[in-house]
Amino acid sequence: MKIAVIGCTHAGTAAVSNMIKLYPEAEITVYEKNDNISFLSCGIALHVSGVVEDPNGLFYCTPQELINLGVNMRMMHEVNDINIEEKTITAKNLTTNSIVHDTFDKLVLTTGSWPVIPKIEGIEMENVLLCKNFHHANTIIEKAKDVQNIVVVGAGYIGIELVEAFEMSGKNVTLIDGEERILSKYLDQAFTDVIEQDFQARDVKLALGETVTRFVGQNGHVSGVETTKGTYEAELVILCIGFQPNTQLVKGQIEMLDNGAIIVDDYMRTSNKDVFAAGDSCAIRYNPTGDYAYIPLATNAVRMGTLVAKNLVKPTIRYMGTQGTSGIKIYDQNIATTGLTETSALRMGMNVKSITILEHDRPEFMPTFEDINLKVVYEEDTKRIVGAQVMSKVDVTQSINTLSVCIQNKMTMDELGFVDFFFQPHYNKPWNFLNQAGLQTIQ
Repeated sequence: MKIAVIGCTHAGTAAVSNMIKLYPEAEITVYEKNDNISFLSCGIALHVSGVVEDPNGLFYCTPQELINLGVNMRMMHEVNDINIEEKTITAKNLTTNSIVHDTFDKLVLTTGSWPVIPKIEGIEMENVLLCKNFHHANTIIEKAKDVQNIVVVGAGYIGIELVEAFEMSGKNVTLIDGEERILSKYLDQAFTDVIEQDFQARDVKLALGETVTRFVGQNGHVSGVETTKGTYEAELVILCIGFQPNTQLVKGQIEMLDNGAIIVDDYMRTSNKDVFAAGDSCAIRYNPTGDYAYIPLATNAVRMGTLVAKNLVKPTIRYMGTQGTSGIKIYDQNIATTGLTETSALRMGMNVKSITILEHDRPEFMPTFEDINLKVVYEEDTKRIVGAQVMSKVDVTQSINTLSVCIQNKMTMDELGFVDFFFQPHYNKPWNFLNQAGLQTIQ
């Protein structure tokens, strides 16, 4: 069996690592246009801030490791044509400019995503940078050394973490986003208000509800960002607007969503039986709604890549879907979220209600305790849990993993009220705060 894998970040690395064990007789060839694999881009801000001193620690696998296991690693090879029906691949060696032609029996598409790059005047100027891969990270760190005024465009996770990192490094930071709130896709307003106040207390300038109209500069070097509401000084601009699936190579050959995300079934099969896909190039089943959604997360990618390997020859292990569970630490706030926010659920027309618990993490007789803010979103008619968010100065983020399992298993608020959780005064209260949330809806 001849297996071709296109792309080798998280999903690709997971797929290849497992295929080696499951199909020792297979000929596995990986095409990767970069000179590295398995880079954890979620660590870029940690690298920028100096928390991670050695960026090599952000890789968990190397091309040489896979070569040693018998994989044909074609690094610095950019695939420029795939013919699924004829099972052929054409790629360019970016080092020698030579062209490689290949065939496959099974094709694994783990091409990932690429940052959204809007068509804005001046975007090609020097020091307007993207933030996605290892080389981007190194460029950002190098450029940031010699500047004081930095603008981050995009208030998602990566943008927010970079703002924190730059502020802690003593830079003057402006955050621009078209939405009225930061992290609006992940958290409801009661949570984002706290983070915004933390930023403002540290003199971070929040330019929310503003759209970038152009970048201005002199001699090809950026010096400012113009928006629909003002102009902001900038010696360095980082674009963190979002990601889109990198799937142009197979457009029109397999089924996709309108945004280009490849549709896969529960066994990671595309609409062609010999083509599998995983990771940020895919649309996946989103359990809170039951519909397909585009949720580019490393956690989804490694699970899906592993499932590709398990199901490559025959359907074996089903994908259980995702809740889009994620977490972030901003200053001293530990934050995690799963499923739908109340805002997004109402926007979709869902009939939902929510419960908010303001509680201490430990009994008040203990020498110290901290506040916990938990919000659980549920369907009003069925009481099925569809989302949750938690924030605290103590780390209770694992509670969101518990609620993720609840959503995956279609549990109700009533059931959450009586789940068996341990009690020990060092850690929690006799009625766990998750139990307390569920009990609020019981009549």
